Amino acid sequence: MSTSSSEATPANSSRPAALSVRDLTIAYHRKPVLWNVSLEVPRGALAGLIGPNGAGKSTLLKAVVDMVPRISGEIRILGRPYRAVRRQVAYVPQRESVDWDFPATVLDVVLMGTYGELGWFQRVRQEHRRRALEALRKMEIEHLAHRQISQLSGGQQQRTFLARALVQQADVYLMDEPFAAVDASTEAAIVRLLMELRSQGKTIIVVHHDLQTAAEYFDFVILLNLRLIAAGPTKEVFTRENLQKTYGGKLTLLDEIGEAMRRGEQGG
Repeated sequence: MSTSSSEATPANSSRPAALSVRDLTIAYHRKPVLWNVSLEVPRGALAGLIGPNGAGKSTLLKAVVDMVPRISGEIRILGRPYRAVRRQVAYVPQRESVDWDFPATVLDVVLMGTYGELGWFQRVRQEHRRRALEALRKMEIEHLAHRQISQLSGGQQQRTFLARALVQQADVYLMDEPFAAVDASTEAAIVRLLMELRSQGKTIIVVHHDLQTAAEYFDFVILLNLRLIAAGPTKEVFTRENLQKTYGGKLTLLDEIGEAMRRGEQGG
């Protein structure tokens, strides 16, 4: 599959970045997961978030949407805290984190993307149903609208979640491994969606594992391994040297950060 990547639209100096992270540190049970991470993602970027397993990629996305507590740090989306712009942010979690046995149809799940503007107890209007069906058409699963989600294949599940994100009509999209364990046709559909969103000026940040397609899909790259290795335009950042830093010496880095945290606790 061939796609073309243009450079990310430069951030307008008069407007804040799509995502700004400053001095972010997160730990689970005193085990460091992210350490002193600072980065900015410009508006209009299609960004790949890349690093080894356990590098903190999913945790970073969850921190952006206030799903995990921070030890320290500040996060701004479009210049504001998440709670102030939550309707402008669409989050697509890992497929494995979802209970697919929940009794709901594909259309039900996609309509959940409208709850931010409706509230949980308001009746879904015809306009919202129309938007949901249009999103299903874009993901090429309109014919599955009334199927129970427990009956879907992995690729169909992923398309359903992406359709739900589309219905939100967000400005910033956070996607956690949307390409994981999907077939070739689903991958192609996801890439088309990403390119379309970018052409509309949306900002998309995608956790991604396939290094062979990263330079093809993304115009901006974030390399992460517990701390930030590099972030910037793909042509500048996606280098052999930076990848070696990202994927080499993980255990040494973990020990180094853990020791620093212990020294900080003793000093406090």
